Amino acid sequence: MHLPSLQEGVILKRYKRFFADVQLPDGNVVVAHVPNTGSMKTCWEPGWRAWVTPATNPERKLRWTLEMTSAGSGFIMVNTANANKLAAEALTARTLTPFANYTTVTPEQTILDSRFDFRLTSPGLPDCWVEVKNVTLMETPGLASFPDSVSTRGLKHLRDLIEVKKMGQRACMLYVVARSDAERFTSAIKIDPDYAQGLKDAHKAGVEIYCFRVEHENNIYILKTALPIEGLT
Repeated sequence: MHLPSLQEGVILKRYKRFFADVQLPDGNVVVAHVPNTGSMKTCWEPGWRAWVTPATNPERKLRWTLEMTSAGSGFIMVNTANANKLAAEALTARTLTPFANYTTVTPEQTILDSRFDFRLTSPGLPDCWVEVKNVTLMETPGLASFPDSVSTRGLKHLRDLIEVKKMGQRACMLYVVARSDAERFTSAIKIDPDYAQGLKDAHKAGVEIYCFRVEHENNIYILKTALPIEGLT
């Protein structure tokens, strides 16, 4: 995935959930749209480096979009829409080993009463349902976790994936770790103990749990590195 026209600046504050003030190198402060409904905990502090992109829609009120932040040399991809884009590219290119045998990738498909991010199909294989979650929280160095706030919708997805598995189809959680300093993944039990238990229940029921980190290679961002998952048992 390419992120063209990235403009580096400094984030000054985030407010009203969807707004951030970012100071550009020329000293101007712009208001950027924040495409992230979560708390963004551990993702920014005043003075951190930030990257914004200009809006392509001339009718849009806010002319900039906050894409990434950084406290050091790495990056945190805070635009949650990018997780699904990265997953779609990797699934279509068949570069993620657990899904490499599937030839057709269809986004936003519904089964039971849940809409999942992807349905994978291929002749001779059971349908594979994939729910994607964007991961940016890191309260312990090297250990990414999800969610960053209570996620009743996420818990419902886990429970419905269990039912999909009972139907004889593949049911998968795909965590996209969108920060370069993560080495491991776990559920954020202190923030949402119900979700943490739900993930354990899903794993026990046969729902497949995968976690991959975003990498920056040759000026593109790709979903590539599998991370170990802790706390499933």
